[in-house]
Amino acid sequence: MKINRLHVKFLVAPAVVCILTAGCQFELIRQAAIAQDAPLAQPSESGLLIESDSDLPDTYPQASYEFTFRARHGVPPLHWKLEKGVLPPGLKLEDNGVLHGQPQRVGEFQFTVSVADSGQPVEAVQKSFVLRVRSALTVIWKTPAHVNGRRIEGTVYVSNTTPDDVDLTFVVLAMATNGRATAIGYQHFVLPRATQNKELPFGDTLPQGTYVVHVDAVGEVAAKKLIYRDRLQSQSLPVMMGP
Repeated sequence: MKINRLHVKFLVAPAVVCILTAGCQFELIRQAAIAQDAPLAQPSESGLLIESDSDLPDTYPQASYEFTFRARHGVPPLHWKLEKGVLPPGLKLEDNGVLHGQPQRVGEFQFTVSVADSGQPVEAVQKSFVLRVRSALTVIWKTPAHVNGRRIEGTVYVSNTTPDDVDLTFVVLAMATNGRATAIGYQHFVLPRATQNKELPFGDTLPQGTYVVHVDAVGEVAAKKLIYRDRLQSQSLPVMMGP
C-alpha cells in the first residue's frame, strides 16, 4: 500500500508520531481522511478573551491590594492598560495585568481595561470592571439620636470589615448652639475583625437648649500604623426642660 503525497500533506496537523512502516500506514491514512473531512477551527473560535469577573474583589482605604487580570488565548506576552474610567486613587495597573497599591478613599470605581497580544496582526479586547472601596470601619444608626424627656439618647451599629482587630474609641458629643459640648457617650475597647453591627447605646440628661449630636468612632491598628474613622451627625434636637 502506498501513501498518497496528498495524504502526507494533511497529516502535518494531527499530533501522531509513527514510523512509516507497513504497520503504521493504515493509521496514517485514517488520520488523513479525518483531516480532509473536518474543517480547521476559525481564529474567532479561539480569540483573545478576558476571563476575570467584572466585579473585582472589594477592598478598603489604606489596605494593600493586588489583583491579576487573566486572559485566555492570544500570543504572549500580553499587554494590559486602562482604556477609560478611573482607578481608585492609590492603585496602579501594570503592563503585565497586575493591579496593585493602597486605595486612598471610599467609593465605587468603574473602568475599562484592555489587553493586547503580541501577534501579527495584534489582537486586542476590552472589558469593563467595578471595584468597590468600602469603609473599613462603619457606624450607622440603629436608633437615631432623639429627645426622651430631658435626655438625648440613641443607638448605633459599628462594624469592622478589616482583617485586623482594632482598638476602638467611641465618643458621642451633644453640641449646644452656644458651642458647649457635653459628652453623652464614651467607650474604649478592642473591636474584633469581621465584627458586624455591634450595638453601642448612648445618652444622658442635658440642660434646656438645642443640640446636634456628633458620633465619632476611631479604630487604630498600631502594629500597622493604620487609623480608621467614621462619623454620624444628627439633626437639631431641642430639649425643652433642664435637669
